[in-house]
Parts: sequence; structure tokens; C-alpha cells
Amino acid sequence: MAFREVRVGVHPRAMEMDSGEKRLNELGYKQELRRELSLFKTFAITFSTMAFFVGTPLYGPSLLYAGPASLIWGYVVVTFFTWFVGCAMAEICSSFPTTGSLYFWAAHLAGPRWGPFASWCCAWLETIGLVSGIGIQAYSGAQSLQMIILLSTGTNKGGGYFAPKSVFLFIYICLTLIWAVLNSFALQVVAFLNVISVWWQVIGGFIVVIGLPLIASPTQSASYVFTHFETSPESTGIHSKPYAVILSVLLSQYCLYGYDTAAHLTEETKGADKTGPLAILSSIGIISAFGWAYLLALTFSIQDPAYLYDPNNETAGALVPAQIIYDAFYRRYHSGTGAIIFLCIIWGTFFFCGLAVVTSAARVVYALSRDGGVPFSRIWIKIHPKHKVPTNAVWLCAGITIIMGLPILKLNVVYTAIISISTIGWVGGYAVPIFARLVMDEKNFKPGPFYLGRASRPVCLIAFLYICYTCSVFLLPTLYPLHWDTFNYAPVAVSAALTMIMLWWVLDARKWFKGPVRNIDLQNGTV
Repeated sequence: MAFREVRVGVHPRAMEMDSGEKRLNELGYKQELRRELSLFKTFAITFSTMAFFVGTPLYGPSLLYAGPASLIWGYVVVTFFTWFVGCAMAEICSSFPTTGSLYFWAAHLAGPRWGPFASWCCAWLETIGLVSGIGIQAYSGAQSLQMIILLSTGTNKGGGYFAPKSVFLFIYICLTLIWAVLNSFALQVVAFLNVISVWWQVIGGFIVVIGLPLIASPTQSASYVFTHFETSPESTGIHSKPYAVILSVLLSQYCLYGYDTAAHLTEETKGADKTGPLAILSSIGIISAFGWAYLLALTFSIQDPAYLYDPNNETAGALVPAQIIYDAFYRRYHSGTGAIIFLCIIWGTFFFCGLAVVTSAARVVYALSRDGGVPFSRIWIKIHPKHKVPTNAVWLCAGITIIMGLPILKLNVVYTAIISISTIGWVGGYAVPIFARLVMDEKNFKPGPFYLGRASRPVCLIAFLYICYTCSVFLLPTLYPLHWDTFNYAPVAVSAALTMIMLWWVLDARKWFKGPVRNIDLQNGTV
């Protein structure tokens, strides 16, 4: 794979245009959003969307399924396959630097016959995944804040305040509204906050990853961390070891996606045909390294594995990493203050991640609305006259996220359902353009500066098969026996959503939805 210069026919105004804008015009779109993001700012927003603390809520269940060895080595395996997906997407992003990204790619790569249908499927999978992703970060942020409040007011054993479901939902809604408000300002505001996010995560990450094992006394042995395998059928109801291993790796599969955010921002990024792929690949590299280090830090710092899940422990057994961090500080210093500080660092990650996911989700909704693929599209395509951001699309995403969180008041499996829906939709959206790239005639593909060459087909094949596997395992039940409080509602929700989307296509949308709609006439030089 290599970056190379590609000469193409250009608009008469080519000399005045950024390379990303030139390519955008060639594809039939005029520049409407403000193109002002640098490589670092685009990377910052993408990095924030991935966030290496993001798997914190899933750490406990993943450890319980099959023990530390499966968790640690599973992350390495997932990282390996994630690189195939990232490289495949970076190549396509370099060729199609548009805000519509994945669904735009699908339309052009699938050709005139299948393009509209491929674009329709990809657009809605991506929309479902991204909007659900906002809900994940709001839930994770609310849970972290719940732990901070509990430890700050005396712990579960000392009469601390454990936020009930109604308060939890209130925090969830407040976080969503704050992200929507911030995303209503100029993108430079969000970009600045995400630059802070990078340093927050890098500096905070080093503090947690290095500090936690140094504070913990004693630490677990390397043999325990890297080789200990233990299932817990009495707690999970799962007796099959292969099944337990599959579920233990869900944490890693959830943590390592979101790098497509760089593609959603390409119409607002300078030199996007080069900076988009770079942001995608650099985010994968840094997050995968930091994420594995975080898992190792937590696992080495475990004091008593059985105590982590005790509902009578200091954190009420609600968040295993919080208990690991609390145990480490309390055993050494007889105080939980340090644990509160570490949890604040982790909470900040969820805050910045949620902010970035809203940014990305709004761009996808805006792009799809621009092509008439969302009901009442005229409302959602409106750009704020001063800030040049899709404000209405931002608030639509926020409203759906709030509605999605309302079942928190009644069900204990909301997080499992939302995370499964988000992963299936978000990662499933990757599969459509990658499959189209895999089967298309190479002579019809116009490469950008980042081009895989002969490696393209094998890379895309491995990426596509891995995505299919990932989407399949997130449909599996995660606890047995099955009843209302253990059932994985993702298959029901995803099936219902896809059924409605497909019916809409068959009965109506296929008659008018043609995929991305050109809004510029290059031959006549008009828009």
C-alpha cells in the first residue's frame, strides 16, 4: 500500500481549490460545509469517537465469561482483523472524500444497477449505528458519574448515594442535551474540545495505565493475566467454553470501531483525500495500543476476582473497573479519593466521545437528508447561517437518543441492547461498500492518493468476512436462562428496524431514491 499522486481532470477553478474540494466537485457535489479542519483536528475527533476507555462497562462481563487470558488475547486477535477493515476503508475514503462517506461509497462502488439499493441499506445501517452510539456514550457517562457520586458520598458500604433509575435517566438526558448544544456551535468549537480530548485521553491514559498497577498491591501474576482461563456458568448460565470465549471478545470488538468518523468529516477537512485515510489509520493504531494497555492495567491490578461482582461491595457490583480501582487505592492508602480522580478521567473520556459521536451522526443524517433519504429531509438539511453546521440534524439525533434511553426506567438490559444495535448497525454499514469494492471491476475504481493496489481484494475479503462475524455474535444471548431481564433485545430491535426500512424500499423508496444526488453541473460550471 502506498500514498501516491493521482492526476485527474479538474474544474476550471481547480487552481483555487483544495484537493479534497476538487475531488468533491468531480463527484458532483458543491462545497457547502466550511472546510477548515486540519489533519490533527480531524484525527482528534476520530480519536475521541473511538476513545480507549470506552470499553469500561463491558470489562466486567467479558472477564466473567472466560477469564483474563481470553479477554487479553482476544483483543490482540480483534486488533489484527481491525487493521484489514481500516485499510479497506482508508483506500475508499481516499477516492471518495465526501460527508456521506459510507453510503456514498456504496452507491458509486456498486454501480448504476445496484447502487441505489446498496446506498439505501448502508445509509440506514450507518444511521442506526451512529445514533445508537450516542446512547452508549450517554449510558456509559451516566454510569461512571453514578460511581463517582457513590464513592464521593461514602461508598455502598458506608451509606453512599447510589443514583436510582430515574436519576440515572436524568443524567443520561442531560449529557445528550449538552452534546447537542455544543454541536450547534461552529465546528471549530467541537474541534477545539476534541483537541483537548486527545490530550485528556493521552495524559489521563498514561496516568491510569501506568499508575494503577504501581498503586495496586499486590498485583496479579503474569501467568494469571496471560494464561488463566475460567468460565463462570453459575453466574452466566453458559456452559459451552467456545461460546464463553466468543462472548468474552465482544468487549474488544466493541472498542475497535468508530474510525469512519474521519470519513464523515472529509468535506470539512483540508486535503481530505490524504488526511482522511491518515486519520483513520492513525486512530486505529493509537487506540489499539492504548486500549490493550488499559486492559492489562486493570487485569494486573485485580485484588480479589470474586469480590468484584459482589452486590454488597463498595461499588454495589455495578461497575467492575470502578471496584478494581477502588480496591487498589484503598488497600494502599486506606482512602478512595484516588479512585474518584481516576474515575473522573474515565468519565471525561465518555463525555468527549459522546460529543464526537454526535458530530459524526449529524453529518450522516445531513448527508442522507441532502439526498432525500430521510422523512422531512428539507428540515434536516438546513445549515446554520452563521456556524455552517447541520444544527437540525444534530437535534434530531439527540431527540432519538433520548427516546432510546427511556426503557432505562424499567429494564436492566438496556445497555446490552443499545451496544448490540450500535455495533451491528455501525460495523454492518462498513460491510456494504467494502463488499462492493471487493466485487467491482478494478478498471472502474478511480484510486486516490492512498491505494492498496493488488492487495485490495484480499484485504477487502478478510475485512468483509470479519465484519459479518462481528455482526453475528452481537445477536447472541449473553446470559442464560432467558427471561425478560437477561434477553438480548438487539435481534428484535434490529429486525424490526430493517424490516421497516426494507418495506419502505420495496413499497416506495425504490421508485425515487437514486442514491447520492449531484448538486453541481461541472460541464456547465453551475450549481
